[in-house]
Amino acid sequence: MAAKSDRHQNSKGGALLAVLWISAALAAIAFSVAQTVRTETERTSTFLDGVRTYYLATGAIQRVWLYAKWGESYKNPDGSVKYFKPGTPQVVLQFPAGTATVDIIPENSKLSVNAAKPEELLALMVNLRIDPDRARQIVSAILDWRSEAPGNQSVFDQFYNSITPSFRARHASLLEIEELLLVKGMTPDLFYGTLVQDEQGRLVPQYGLRDCLSVYGSEGRMDVNSALPAVMAAIGIAPEAIVAIVQRRRSNPFREQADLIPFQQFAGPSAQRLVIGGNTIFTFRSTAQLRLPDGRYSDMKRTVSAMLKFHRRAGNASVEVLRWYDY
Repeated sequence: MAAKSDRHQNSKGGALLAVLWISAALAAIAFSVAQTVRTETERTSTFLDGVRTYYLATGAIQRVWLYAKWGESYKNPDGSVKYFKPGTPQVVLQFPAGTATVDIIPENSKLSVNAAKPEELLALMVNLRIDPDRARQIVSAILDWRSEAPGNQSVFDQFYNSITPSFRARHASLLEIEELLLVKGMTPDLFYGTLVQDEQGRLVPQYGLRDCLSVYGSEGRMDVNSALPAVMAAIGIAPEAIVAIVQRRRSNPFREQADLIPFQQFAGPSAQRLVIGGNTIFTFRSTAQLRLPDGRYSDMKRTVSAMLKFHRRAGNASVEVLRWYDY
């Protein structure tokens, strides 16, 4: 009887141990499922915020180009422009869902990649902190790319034919600024820009060549409110004048040509190239942030940009989208 009782006790102990192991396994599975659900919920929420922010930025571009299309047609009771005045460098829009900042960049604030002088291209790259030897190589490659094909293959043609995949240089004017990515010596960091450390060790953006050159860029006059310091230096504006212009437009953009006169007096002979406003082609770059329920702004930002051409005809104004960029 004692042996039978011991076997019964052992059976009960084994069953209890099995139940404990099964409970532990089920708890581990439940914890894993809960973690997966939480991660997927957060990922879905982040994705949804990204989509909402994207369309907030897109809507801001569409609204501002409508304002620009209207121009000065609508006035406030005091006679001031209600929506948009030509030459405005930036528009901040408040929406129920968040805020969007739209930078209006005339293409004439950039150098023409097809017409800029070699010395201007070289000065631009040196001011962008590109190694002088590399800068000279890239300038030579750009000149070769946009020039008529020589009788024999140039050294650059031989290089393009030797790499995989091989391709031929256009030997004509660039049609898209992205063609610069193909020229010898160019890298994505030089084209798109990158982050560099300042004197305090903080990461700050370093502009790329796409921010300074354009197939629709200026061969003459340049917009003073949008031209980057490196671009102004490339056309020969004096360094002290560049510093003064950047400080002035940061606090109060230039609105009238008369505002430029004090700066032109010490900016050098190229000062006459600085004007206010663009021609007909602009890049609208919109950066949006969502507003959280507690009134704070989300850490997520989305940026989109559109290159627009404004056709202004008597009694009719239309907008053509030349390029659209999602970042």
